Amino acid sequence: MRDRNGDLNTAHLIGDIGRRATRGGTVMLGAQVVKLVAQFGSVIVLARVLAPEEFGLIAMVGAMTALFEIVKELGLSAATMQKTDITHEQVSALFWINTGAGCLIAACLALGAPAIARFYGQPDLEAVTRWLALGFVMSGATVQHWALLRRQMRFSAIAIAETGSELMAFVVAVVLAFQGWGHWALVAQRLAAPLLVMTGCWLLCRWRPSLPRRTPGIPELLGFGLSVSGCGILATLARSIDQILVGRLFGAATLGLYERAARLVLVPINSINAPLYSVAMPALSRLVDEPQRFRRAFGVLIERVAMVTMPAAAGAAVASDWVTNLLFGPKWEAMSPLITCFALVAAVQPTLMTAGLIYLPQGRSRDLLRSTAIDVALAIASFVAGIPYGAVGVAGAYAAIGLVIRLPVCFYLAAGQGPVTQRDLYLRITPSVVASLAVAGVVWILRNGVMPESLLAAPLVALAVAAVVGMLTAGVAFLLMRPSREAMTSVVRSLFTRHPPQPVTTTFAEEVAE
Repeated sequence: MRDRNGDLNTAHLIGDIGRRATRGGTVMLGAQVVKLVAQFGSVIVLARVLAPEEFGLIAMVGAMTALFEIVKELGLSAATMQKTDITHEQVSALFWINTGAGCLIAACLALGAPAIARFYGQPDLEAVTRWLALGFVMSGATVQHWALLRRQMRFSAIAIAETGSELMAFVVAVVLAFQGWGHWALVAQRLAAPLLVMTGCWLLCRWRPSLPRRTPGIPELLGFGLSVSGCGILATLARSIDQILVGRLFGAATLGLYERAARLVLVPINSINAPLYSVAMPALSRLVDEPQRFRRAFGVLIERVAMVTMPAAAGAAVASDWVTNLLFGPKWEAMSPLITCFALVAAVQPTLMTAGLIYLPQGRSRDLLRSTAIDVALAIASFVAGIPYGAVGVAGAYAAIGLVIRLPVCFYLAAGQGPVTQRDLYLRITPSVVASLAVAGVVWILRNGVMPESLLAAPLVALAVAAVVGMLTAGVAFLLMRPSREAMTSVVRSLFTRHPPQPVTTTFAEEVAE
């Protein structure tokens, strides 16, 4: 008879955790590239077929139900990944808790659908809400299988389940949209994705739950999970309340523009943070008892994230009108200033999220909850401050407070305990800040004096030129600064060296391996 606890064992991962993390990072990166293409394709293709109002209707429900996505999980996937000696009985109990939470949320949404429709003044939302509620039943039954795949660092299986579902759900939406289904094509997309993820996770993870029973240790796991869940609820509130306010005060069409702009910019952000969490969470959790290795590994992680995201976001902020015209067409022209604002958010958001990874491997769930509460309060204050200036004012205030206040506060709180200091964090991102300013300046000069009118009138050519010049500018800036030059050298070495030299580490995964 197979040992059911054997599916939870992680002792065999320790010996070659660096190789697994390296391979897993490569697999997840490849999967995220595919998902990024699918998500961008979904945003662009569907925007050409459907009107902003139809996206706005789905965004209204999405903003209201986003909190339930976190409530359904209750932070129990993190508990399963983090606890080293978790048992089959405990995971089974967590499975039934997640499944029950998903079913309860679905029932509450079905009953509350008329109230949501009245809140927004959109009768069509009643049926939409009831259909979308079914997604919580499916995703609730997926949480623990998803967590076990990550606990075992089975990144290929994760990539198959998540990427395959993303692609197939995109195909469903596009086919239905071209057949004239309108906003129901988007509803179908949101139902197809959790159904396919659930099917994939159950097929790829051989663990199966036992019948519900009273199990020791569950209160402690729930306590840890609820702290994580509280953070998720607060963070989701910060991401949703602006859309709720915009939809309630300015209508479905404006919300459609606002939500599409946010989604366009947040797609690449999410594509970076998902594999980061999948690889970094289990790896950092295994290094928590080795402070210097933890400090070095975390520094490498946040440095790489900043180098990839900050310069790209700075360039996109300056070239937002080209992006809008190229990807969406004339009917979406009003979205351009929103893209500028969200690009500025994107310059800092991945760094904020990465800094938040420092808490859970150290078991600082309460500190994470406090930090998240403060960050959410700052975000909500920015939304309220921007309301008198419309949707652009809301996005602009969010970007400004993120750059000036949220990032310093986040670093201060994250470095409050443990081996990582504020100085470490600021030193790691300084080259990226300098490179971002250089990229923004060069792109601005290009479009305000250097680039001829013939190119400015062709968004595709202008954007391509700006992208190439921006990448070259960022590369030169990084090479001129010693910390980022060493980081770039180590990455190149890791790509072309079969056996990376030691003791010099070259990537985050290799940092873990040492």
